[in-house]
Amino acid sequence: MKRPTTKGRVWQRGEPGFDAAVLATSFSGRDPGHRPKLMVQANDVFEVIAAVKRARREGLKISVCSGGHSWAQNHLRPDGLLLDLSRLRGIEIDAGQRIARVGPGGWCVDLDNALKRQGLFMPVAHAPDVGLGGFLLQGGFGWSSRVYGLGCEQVIGLDLVLADGSLVHASAEENADLYWAARGAGPGFFAVVVRFHLRLHPRPRFTGMLAQVFAMRHLEEVFTWADAVGAEVAREVEFQILLTPKAMGLFAPGIEVLAPVMTDSRARASAMVDFVRRSPLRRKAHLTTPLLPLSTAMMSWGASITHFPPRMRWCADNLWTDAPVADLLPGLRAVADSLPPAPSHALWLNWHPPAQRPDMAFSLEAKRYFAVYGEWRQAEDDARYGNWATERMQAMAAHGKGIQLADENLGRRPARFMAEANLARLDRIRAERDPEGRFHSWMGRPPAVD
Repeated sequence: MKRPTTKGRVWQRGEPGFDAAVLATSFSGRDPGHRPKLMVQANDVFEVIAAVKRARREGLKISVCSGGHSWAQNHLRPDGLLLDLSRLRGIEIDAGQRIARVGPGGWCVDLDNALKRQGLFMPVAHAPDVGLGGFLLQGGFGWSSRVYGLGCEQVIGLDLVLADGSLVHASAEENADLYWAARGAGPGFFAVVVRFHLRLHPRPRFTGMLAQVFAMRHLEEVFTWADAVGAEVAREVEFQILLTPKAMGLFAPGIEVLAPVMTDSRARASAMVDFVRRSPLRRKAHLTTPLLPLSTAMMSWGASITHFPPRMRWCADNLWTDAPVADLLPGLRAVADSLPPAPSHALWLNWHPPAQRPDMAFSLEAKRYFAVYGEWRQAEDDARYGNWATERMQAMAAHGKGIQLADENLGRRPARFMAEANLARLDRIRAERDPEGRFHSWMGRPPAVD
């Protein structure tokens, strides 16, 4: 989704330009075929309130879009009202109190750049053009989240428009049920967030990355080693592995071992990523880079250009897993051997969550995260690649605990994304706060438990 450059307006289905305006809200170039009855491009909170009241008056269901980065295009639903929040992108920073107030349509890179100028930090998304609204609602797996927590853990308050059109504030002390639900419900949330209040942190003084590249034939060795060392890797290091048809420096199918790091000095960062330099596989690597000082914005834009170019056609899916790596290797090899052309790729993230999180809707994670991203340009390739990610993750699902809502594909493969007790609690809050079912929920729900 491009940054809007014009004043928002109301679009009616059937008028010239309607289809183009609706599809422009999506990062993906795929057209799911669904169209709302009308789309409201809100310019301020008053227009959000008016849109919700109109939907209630006309009996329309509401879908909400902030940045449009949903791979599954969750906001593109048939009929109803599509509420586009991309113009609500204000950013206010109180450096003294270490609090930010942001609109849902702001891009993560905009907040990151604004915070950097004041020596402050919050774990924003790794892709620069992800909207803050969707990122914070689904959990928010951001830069250095292993140190500072999920994006949603930084949310200390929200300004919300409810299903009846009323504007309320939610926090741990006020409308605590909505505050609990907003931190992890993702596209299943049943109100419109018009502003987030965020906790900030002092910015780490050094940010950089070391990388190592292997030919794909070393896959089993690389993942076995990565799993063996994963639990001991410093939390400041985002140890991850990419499987890609066009590995850096290799320009052929390969494995990129990446170690982004954020800490208080270059010397400390160098010591933290030394496990990559000194790995028993280092002599098999095609190349090993030095520890390069790179800002989060530079790494974000670099990844966006190489792996997430705009207007591609997408199918993504994922799983959380604690399974022994030996059980996962056949599935990892199947992914590597069937990758669609670049920039398609797969991500293995060394996660190892803390023993306890705050009480909130978000409630499912594991030691490792694995996601697959199929990308292609032409509509005629939809049949060939459109279910690739779904099929690969379905084949590995028996070894998973569930999925992450950031890369969800619930319309094609319903899966667990929340603890059962939390899902039941969320449903109870929804029934009370949105009794008419005004807001669309997820495109699929977890399978019923026997």
